[in-house]
Amino acid sequence: MYYKQLIKLFAFLFILSSNFVTAQDDLLKELDDEIKAEEAKQDDTSKNKEKSFELPAFKTLKIANLQSTKVAEKGDLYLVVSHRFGPLKDGLDTFLGLDQANTKIELLYSFFDGIQFSISRESFEKTVAFASKVRLARQSDSFPLNLSGYGTININTELNNRRFTNYRMIDEDRFSYALQLLASRRFSKNFSFQIAPTYVRENLQILEETGTANHNQFALGLGGRIKLSKRVSFNAEYTHNFNRDENSIFYNPYAFGVDIETGGHVFQLLFTNAQSTNEPGFISNADGDIVFGFNIVRVF
Repeated sequence: MYYKQLIKLFAFLFILSSNFVTAQDDLLKELDDEIKAEEAKQDDTSKNKEKSFELPAFKTLKIANLQSTKVAEKGDLYLVVSHRFGPLKDGLDTFLGLDQANTKIELLYSFFDGIQFSISRESFEKTVAFASKVRLARQSDSFPLNLSGYGTININTELNNRRFTNYRMIDEDRFSYALQLLASRRFSKNFSFQIAPTYVRENLQILEETGTANHNQFALGLGGRIKLSKRVSFNAEYTHNFNRDENSIFYNPYAFGVDIETGGHVFQLLFTNAQSTNEPGFISNADGDIVFGFNIVRVF
């Protein structure tokens, strides 16, 4: 019933205005369930057993910047806070970039099984984004991959800033888009890998920065996860943009870091060469300077 979903939303608003209360979903329980599932799979030797699914390739919704194949379960409400500091190269002048920051706050919910919706606001170019992810297939004893589709619409609300003073803007220039097919496989309990063919559309580009007008771009993302302990994993990713001009000031984005799971939270600590955490932003406009950042994922 949808009234239960409304109750969750009101509860979330109350939490934002006060201290955190006990989460409805505990990721530590998910860890215990994972161990039990592994044991059950080893004990199940029946030849006529029903189709069984592998455990998820990734424990949270993103590898670092790149989306993972994981989709929120029906009824789950997520709060995701992403933070990217300034360049490390600025040294003590900016306290290794800690004096600067780009912050994204995302609210995500799954109304239906296998599909999630989200809305977010990022301080980088004051971008508002709407996104959805759909589970297409799950890795099982009869299918080798997890498949998900992801799409996002980004709206730049800062077109009046200094970067665009030489351009005559129309409302359509504010929009950028990304579509991704996410395919992952959990090769073992400790190692997962993903590929992500990606299409990005930017309605507005600054030719002094991009070198040429590549409004339609194709890219391929690669990412992986190595489990280090029960609650810690090492994650890394790289995305190659096939349409980047050789005179572009931007770089292909990468990121690496660790996931730390605690009760109700996942902390992702990472280093990356991209300030934006939105797909059109980091795939098309990574400036190449290494920054420290983190994602905090809270499930209710």
